[in-house]
Amino acid sequence: MGLLTIKNLSLSLNGNKILDELSVDFWEGHIHAVVGPNGAGKSTFAYTIMGLSGYRDFQGDILFAGKSIKNLPIDQRARLGITLGWQEPARYEGLKVRDFIKAAGRFNGEENGVVEEALHKMGLEPLLYANRAVDKTLSGGERKKIEMASILAMRPKLVLLDEPDSGIDVSALKNIFAALTYLKAMGSTVILITHSLEVLKQADHAFLLCAGKIFDKGPVSRIQHYFEDKCLICDHKNVPEEFPVEVKG
Repeated sequence: MGLLTIKNLSLSLNGNKILDELSVDFWEGHIHAVVGPNGAGKSTFAYTIMGLSGYRDFQGDILFAGKSIKNLPIDQRARLGITLGWQEPARYEGLKVRDFIKAAGRFNGEENGVVEEALHKMGLEPLLYANRAVDKTLSGGERKKIEMASILAMRPKLVLLDEPDSGIDVSALKNIFAALTYLKAMGSTVILITHSLEVLKQADHAFLLCAGKIFDKGPVSRIQHYFEDKCLICDHKNVPEEFPVEVKG
């Protein structure tokens, strides 16, 4: 059993089944990628694990460190060490970067130096950023890096990153990839939700999600085969062993 175990997870939204009896284990201390076409259910999967409003009415179970978190609200999941990095980081009018990062650091009772260390790791000069507001004056790349700085400060056990490359330039992406190295070094388990080949390559292990099911899993080199051929949503029965590698979804 991994740090996170998903058992027969099914979820319907607006009458459409998005996740379909999905079962998977995520190993502790690894960087995992969940890839697949648009509409495959990738973000829904992350939101369900995090326990966001609108994603709580599901069948099956979610086990974290061997215990069910199915009925836990989002704040209790966060206190267990689970966090989510948004595809589009939120803006907080009037909240300073320093306070935003400190709020995350308190999950571990740490405050002294946590802001400066986290910002430095993300390539941001504390003197220039610590007292800025987390608002529209920051670029998309800056907000992504500040959000990641807050995650580093939190030292979470499990990090869900939804499209970490969305809306940022190559320079910011390098900082995000460096943060993945820091997270792994501190023992965090990371799940990358992505349709980017470059993001996929940062993972140790990957899963191909299609039509709400895990269609394939294995090393990045295996999943990359499907990814490069742009596997699309189709009507296959999601039974990998019945399909040779050459057959595309």
